[in-house]
Amino acid sequence: MEKTRTKSKPYFTTVNVIAAMFLVVLLGLFYSHSWAASAVPDMKLNGMDALTTLTTTSTLTATIQMDAGEQVGEQADWWIVTETPMGWYYYEPPDGWHFCGDGMEDLAPAYQGALFSMTEPLEVLQISGLPVGNYVFYFAVDTTVNGVVDGPLSYDRVAFEVVEAGETGSFPVVDTGQDTCYDNSDAISCPSSGESFYGQDTQYSGNQPSYTDNGDGTVTDNITGLMWQQSPDTDGDGDIDAADKLTYDEAVAGASAQTTGGHSDWRLPTIKELYSLILFSGLDPSGYEGTDTSGLVPFIDDDIFDFAYGDTSAGERIIDSQYASSNLYVSDESNGGRTLFGVNFADGRIKGYGLAMPGSEKTFFVMYVRGNTGYGLNSFADNGNGIITDNATGLMWAQNDSGTGLNWEEALAWVETQNAAGYLGYNDWRLPNAKELQSIVDYSRSPDTTGSAAIDALFNVTGITNEAGEADYPFYWTGTTHANWSETSGGFGAYVAFGRSLGYMNGTWTDVHGAGSQRSDPKVGDPADYPTGHGPQGDAIRIYNYVRLVRDANL
Repeated sequence: MEKTRTKSKPYFTTVNVIAAMFLVVLLGLFYSHSWAASAVPDMKLNGMDALTTLTTTSTLTATIQMDAGEQVGEQADWWIVTETPMGWYYYEPPDGWHFCGDGMEDLAPAYQGALFSMTEPLEVLQISGLPVGNYVFYFAVDTTVNGVVDGPLSYDRVAFEVVEAGETGSFPVVDTGQDTCYDNSDAISCPSSGESFYGQDTQYSGNQPSYTDNGDGTVTDNITGLMWQQSPDTDGDGDIDAADKLTYDEAVAGASAQTTGGHSDWRLPTIKELYSLILFSGLDPSGYEGTDTSGLVPFIDDDIFDFAYGDTSAGERIIDSQYASSNLYVSDESNGGRTLFGVNFADGRIKGYGLAMPGSEKTFFVMYVRGNTGYGLNSFADNGNGIITDNATGLMWAQNDSGTGLNWEEALAWVETQNAAGYLGYNDWRLPNAKELQSIVDYSRSPDTTGSAAIDALFNVTGITNEAGEADYPFYWTGTTHANWSETSGGFGAYVAFGRSLGYMNGTWTDVHGAGSQRSDPKVGDPADYPTGHGPQGDAIRIYNYVRLVRDANL
């Protein structure tokens, strides 16, 4: 995706009349005096041209660059200013930032002198713990050198809002990108209300995936505000293979050494941060025995991010493209020790992976992340009417679940029945997509450590008896089809396990993938046909999974 920068109109905040006049000057001069060969100031915040939200725990870094164009050598006032909830500030080296109150009377230029190009970013601010509110940063130049904001002026601006970590808007859920409707086996024309299979993932548009390739080995997610390393090529040899993979301990330790894009605050992503990148336009290659991957589609945007399937030349399977998160499973009951949640962008799943393997340690692809440290933190409010609102995501959830297991078609139909009845006062509930449902997993909880489902205690969860005869909690359907490469491409639906994620291995059922995993079940059939599960780890097949309703809180 080509990098773009938009010079857009400033928005007005109620500072006072003088502040508003300053914005009018900027707006009017920019539109009346801009031309192709004029100087182009470039302001970036956290390396981004567009920044929508930060949290009070985030670090903000501001840098400037300049393309002087044909104005090289012309004398100019250079302005670096910001409008904050506290008032206006201006930057003047060598002392840094100065407060000038609510007006522009005391603004001073950062520099007065000849225009020149700055190809390397110059850092003018790094600060943490900004107060809640709206901010606008400007970098501007005008060629009337008098210390007053006037004359032909060119500028760049970045506006953003600071919110409390876990509060409104800090955790936008990115859409799954699924654009095909399915029945119990195949792709179909999308059904209308009242028809079978109506209300699935494709029929609801959320925050559509949007990325900016920053051209320096980093990618900005324009929805989440997160910046990612573009490639898991950790050894820097230009290809992605088994040699690039790291153990969990290596991945944790390696974050502090990262300098991609000139940044030094990279971290190993949480499972919710990592899962924000998954796209269900992918095709699960499980069971594919060929070696040609050209016809396969991964569960990540490989036009933006570098991606590779498993390194078969090193003895790996095609599906061995697991990416590490920072989340260890809170229960050590599975896999004989530490278990790490990871996202497999080859087959479209979250699983818990045992870190100890016979004679070695499990290794993973790694892409580090930075920015929006509040991403993934929920802010639940009990509305007192059977509804839980997550102010961080803007989603509203039913406090109770369906109370019984349903196959996928029945689950979709059950949602429509609740809408027809005006359940809890609304008629626009839906079956959540996979990313919406995963957003409410609480990875600090599990049946074996907290005696609960992996969800906030505000929610009511129906208890079940699992395949091992234990008291447990259900899998929950999503409206997302887990499409695969076979002729029955739409036969599986994605679910999220809020209880143990059982697999039948070595003659016994065990919590092989952990509460909070995302796997898939056949949409229809008889669970008794799978007495020892399905797949290489014997994933428990239930088919009759539960439902938790969701709707947009702002509707």
